[in-house]
Amino acid sequence: MREGKQIIHMDQDAFFVSVEIKKDRSLAGKPVIIGGTSDRGVVTSCSYEARKFGVHAAMPARMAKMLCPHAVFIRGNMDAYSKASHEITDIIREKVPLFEKASIDEHYIDMTGMDRFYGCMTYAHELRQTIIKELGLPISFGLSVNKTVSKMATNECKPNGEKNVVASDVQPFLNPLSIRKIPGLGEKTFIKLSDMGIKKISTLAQIHPDQMSMLMGKNGLSLLQKAKGIDNSPVIPYAEQKSIGTQCTFKADTIDVNMINNLLISMVMDIAFQLREKKKLAACITVTIRYSNFEDVTRQASIPYTSLDSTLIEKAKELFRQVYTKRMLLRLVGVRLSSLVNGFEQIDMYSESQEQYSLVQAMDRIRKRFGEKAITRASVLGIDV
Repeated sequence: MREGKQIIHMDQDAFFVSVEIKKDRSLAGKPVIIGGTSDRGVVTSCSYEARKFGVHAAMPARMAKMLCPHAVFIRGNMDAYSKASHEITDIIREKVPLFEKASIDEHYIDMTGMDRFYGCMTYAHELRQTIIKELGLPISFGLSVNKTVSKMATNECKPNGEKNVVASDVQPFLNPLSIRKIPGLGEKTFIKLSDMGIKKISTLAQIHPDQMSMLMGKNGLSLLQKAKGIDNSPVIPYAEQKSIGTQCTFKADTIDVNMINNLLISMVMDIAFQLREKKKLAACITVTIRYSNFEDVTRQASIPYTSLDSTLIEKAKELFRQVYTKRMLLRLVGVRLSSLVNGFEQIDMYSESQEQYSLVQAMDRIRKRFGEKAITRASVLGIDV
């Protein structure tokens, strides 16, 4: 019996593309690109066949078309991808004792202590087969002693694979890999380490902690730990994922709907910015009002995973219209985003032009430099444009 933790990392293979292939089997085996349907668009996801030509997520559509002119471009359907994501989570929830939804298409499962009852590798294999059979979507998994190594194991066996890295094999598994393979290691860090001759994990693992601390501070020490196969981060129960929200109690009870709508826009922009700062996406939004008689009324809606202002604002305004049914003074309004998962905002790119998405990024940079209230929509200020 193996000792220590048993962590499974499950990751959908080219998730958005797989959902499209499930709907249209003629796409199987073809270079498929999600997003980038206009010259100003950006690639959201692509099939492994397209990746062979150098196409990757976040690439400008023009470049993708130059690299792979015969690819099938699909605008994308975030509703379908979110639905499939929830279905996968529901299956995992029924089958395992503890799991974390790490992003829209990946989960960590803590099976520590379960080997005495049922082999973890066997159980993971059967869970994977259940997902494939019930949903018709390919999925891969890695099983190892912690989240970092299990994720790296998954990445090495994709697509449509399984890999078990036992404790005694962790360092031999990691050593020959490029430092690029370490989760969380960005391009700038890769270039910096490469310029120093550190290209393989085996080399990085031999660096003295004091030297790594001098080079990169706490981030350097974290990378060094990962290179040695050490990661003590826990699997965070999905039910405990926190929400982000805000509310406002009016100085005087009001019935001014236009003012409240503008306030909602401002509130949503603030919490959407917080969401992007935390690199998270939300799949649920809730609007709450309190009447002057202290009656609270709440409406909630599931939404495609997002952190973009436009989607969240429209849904918040729609929920407010549903919840405010009495012609009575209001004393409070609140909005909350929940069902949070980790992820960067690429999944609305196919519905936004590159310029529009760049605008959101530019506004975030202004907020980071001058404060969250430094920029807002003209409509919030009551300015006609």
